Amino acid sequence: MMSEVIVAGVGMIPFAKPGASAPYHAMGAEATKLALADAGLDYNVIQQAYVGYVYGDSTCGQRALYQVGMTGIPIFNVNNNCSTGSTALFMARQMIESGAADCVLAVGFEQMKPGALGSVYTDRPSAFEEFDAAADRLIDAPGIPLALRYFGGAGLAHMQKYGTPLDAFAKVRAKASRHAANNPLAIFRKEVTADAVMNDQVIWPGVMTRLMACPPTCGGAAAVLVSDRFADKHGIAKTVRIAAQAMTTDTPSTFGAGDMMRLVGYDMARAGAKRVYESAGIGPEDLDVVELHDCFAHNELITYEALGLCGEGEAAKFIDDGDNTYGGRIVTNPSGGLLSKGHPLGATGLAQCYELTRQLRGTAGPTQVEGAELALQHNLGLGGACVVTLYQRH
Repeated sequence: MMSEVIVAGVGMIPFAKPGASAPYHAMGAEATKLALADAGLDYNVIQQAYVGYVYGDSTCGQRALYQVGMTGIPIFNVNNNCSTGSTALFMARQMIESGAADCVLAVGFEQMKPGALGSVYTDRPSAFEEFDAAADRLIDAPGIPLALRYFGGAGLAHMQKYGTPLDAFAKVRAKASRHAANNPLAIFRKEVTADAVMNDQVIWPGVMTRLMACPPTCGGAAAVLVSDRFADKHGIAKTVRIAAQAMTTDTPSTFGAGDMMRLVGYDMARAGAKRVYESAGIGPEDLDVVELHDCFAHNELITYEALGLCGEGEAAKFIDDGDNTYGGRIVTNPSGGLLSKGHPLGATGLAQCYELTRQLRGTAGPTQVEGAELALQHNLGLGGACVVTLYQRH
């Protein structure tokens, strides 16, 4: 018999600029302690732990969790690029739902370096070789760092296909700043206008300014998942449950479609969202709040369409109508998203879980979406996976 999966506790530490954070193990341990305290549980009841990080040596998960307790439980170290945190969550959810465990921890952290992301191992083939080759075929942008070329190229493809104006991405960034102004855990809380975004430093003429890209940051976040029976036994509130979840990886269209949007995961997101909606028996119109992977403003815009929040080619109108913010159809990234919090890779997916759990509990304070009952999480790892999670107020 499949068990319901309850989000018993969540924890998140404030993100920090590279060089200004605690070391990775301290961030992971602190986020774990916060999630346990939120759940009202001791570490000794945790039966398994899934620990996500991208930049680190093997068994960094043990290094972090041994600061909390040494109980002999299985600890699994997870690396799935930018979707690492939600991949840890996916694995923890599977254990609970299948009945293999009743109380599981998912934690993610990242100690980042300043500047653009790069490979650590340069003496062997990169996992991104085929992505780089496809981007070279599709985009003529010498000197543009790869991550910018991927997602800026996807935005450029949307502009060329649908006539989307550049200031649509600026409006996404301005919206993120308005939301982040109310989030004490966001590292960038200064409100900026769309004009200010447009007039910021140009990093790709006609495609992107500096403010349209999220910065690397350091941080940690965690969630404790429990079964329905465990919650009953321990008196844990069953306010938030994972109603559906899907994890997708690339298909032949990634390289075969000749489309930068598909290269950066549009089809993965669309397929994952479709599975989640069908599993839960809902549609995107039923959602109240969404935390999606806005590593660049460009990716937020194309993800509106991939998730079905609006029709294909309708994202600019969706933005102009204010349907992506408070008072509109679906509040997207009330936390301020990655554009305002930064992107500590292993922590990002669990930070999204933190925000959405608080939204459904009604405890999100100044970022609260009134009456939120259905929340969707989208966490994308280029060349890795896309995880789409639906949370429901119980």
